[in-house]
Amino acid sequence: MKLNIIKSCLLLVLGLAAASCEYDNFEEPKSTLTGRIVYEGEPIGLRSQGVELELWQHGYELFQKIPVYVAQDGTFSAKLFNGDYKLTFIRGNGPWMDRTDSIDVQVSGTQMLDVEVDPYYTISEPSYSVSGSTMTVNFTVNGVNTSSDLELAGIYMGRTLITDAVRNEGAVIIPAGDITLGTPMSVDVEIPAGLAGRSDVFVRVGVKTLGVQELLYSQVENVDL
Repeated sequence: MKLNIIKSCLLLVLGLAAASCEYDNFEEPKSTLTGRIVYEGEPIGLRSQGVELELWQHGYELFQKIPVYVAQDGTFSAKLFNGDYKLTFIRGNGPWMDRTDSIDVQVSGTQMLDVEVDPYYTISEPSYSVSGSTMTVNFTVNGVNTSSDLELAGIYMGRTLITDAVRNEGAVIIPAGDITLGTPMSVDVEIPAGLAGRSDVFVRVGVKTLGVQELLYSQVENVDL
């Protein structure tokens, strides 16, 4: 009886060792898909990790999405096995018209992809100048698909490159009623006390569509104080 127990234990140990060895020898994906979310060929500014794309690969027993999060400069990257994938958008997740069609992506080695979207509103020609404790921000809000109303524009200031409507040390909101689409506007904002005394500040402008959670932003700029 004792011998049978010892044999069983030995078989169990060998089985676990083999499984562990098999796990350790599991090949990790070595190919890379990189891309940008663009409008008219230019990358769109977003909230870091606020927008998620989905990759799907058919033909395998385990069929589940591969989440791909978009960085604040509109870029994304994923490590994958070589093969054919479908890239899809989550409805209502980004500051653009819903895109219901999937994009066929063939990955082999390093693959680069620009994904064109159709935003509701955009920000153009942002510029920043500082005088004393006041920053003057110039920008234009443009209407691209105005079937959904403009809600607001915001100026966001922070200590780090990761600055947006969620992570910032100061924000100034301009309601839609004070914005004329396609017309340059200039806004004077007080530099927040929490940023006073610094040599620089990170700043960007965002625009929000009514009923859409995520904003579309200008790219973050580092401004000397």
